[in-house]
Amino acid sequence: MVRRGLLAVSAAAIVLISLGAVFSGQGASSRKAEQALRITPLVRGLSSPVLVTAPASEPGRLYVVEQGGTIRIVERGRVRRQPFLDISSKVRSGGEQGLLGLAFHPDFPQDPRLYVNYTDLRGDTRVVEYRAFGGRVVPLSARVVLTVRQPYVNHNGGMVAFGPDGFLYVGMGDGGSGGDPEDRAQSMSSLLGKLLRLDVDRRGAKPQIAALGLRNPWRFSFDRANGDLYIGDVGQGAIEEIDYVQAGTRGLLNFGWDVKEGRAPFEDKPLGAGRLVDPIAQYTHSVGCTVVGGHVYRGKAVPRAVGRYFYGDYCAGTVWSLEVSGERAVRLRREPFRVGNLVSFGEDAAGELYVVSHDGTIYRLR
Repeated sequence: MVRRGLLAVSAAAIVLISLGAVFSGQGASSRKAEQALRITPLVRGLSSPVLVTAPASEPGRLYVVEQGGTIRIVERGRVRRQPFLDISSKVRSGGEQGLLGLAFHPDFPQDPRLYVNYTDLRGDTRVVEYRAFGGRVVPLSARVVLTVRQPYVNHNGGMVAFGPDGFLYVGMGDGGSGGDPEDRAQSMSSLLGKLLRLDVDRRGAKPQIAALGLRNPWRFSFDRANGDLYIGDVGQGAIEEIDYVQAGTRGLLNFGWDVKEGRAPFEDKPLGAGRLVDPIAQYTHSVGCTVVGGHVYRGKAVPRAVGRYFYGDYCAGTVWSLEVSGERAVRLRREPFRVGNLVSFGEDAAGELYVVSHDGTIYRLR
């Protein structure tokens, strides 16, 4: 259950947020109810969905990643019978492993490439390029662009997304177990605990480390309006965090783990390379237990939500939103709905926002 304690918000802000739920007079209450955001189910009955996305060229169509190894197409609230991709025979699924990420090339379908991130049968991370024709992926087009050995079964990361610079970004957890026992997140000799950048147009190109000090960046996104980066980094035993990087920021960045958990000290040791970036928002485990990063809303159906970044918590099902001003979180609020087993957020071609329940339901923001 959700209890009090958002560390990222000042005491005054907490009071303001609390007062936001108290209305003086029936008229004010009615107006507030009319303005409150809500979600409505779009499709049910999916098998352990973990992500929903769409290329910019395909309005009215969604692609749903199912953890077991399939990608489904949803059109007008209906799921196509034939999967867009089925690699279940190549995927180890369960817990934090499985088919976890999908990104379409920015010029799709003129450039028919897409990229998936999954846990292979050995338990390692693979990022694989495929090509799609006629509404289906061509299995023989597979090309492995990244393989990273995973020492444990958790903290697989899983997100892939193209940045405004045209590179493919890959979120890598610290390798798992607890407390980063081999200190991989702060080591520049390991790809674990990093945000990686791949030039997919150069065959054989090695991944570049864009940032280090991450524990498990399960979901991150780039604001489609300005390219700003938001990361939901899952915490250890106390703090969940949202990290933010303004578009155009240069140089190696360090998000602190495992020297820090959120803004708090975690392990007494020197910080590794790069400039330290503290989270813009965080909350304690009195509120939830696993942060789920989301998206900045850029759709048209809900004008009052434009410019707000939405994120949530898997355990509590709570959804929050905030705005960024001067690289600081402002006007943070808890939204008036919850989603059981909230596992991801996603956007369609028009920038409308969706919320994914691992139970099998995709919801749309209204």
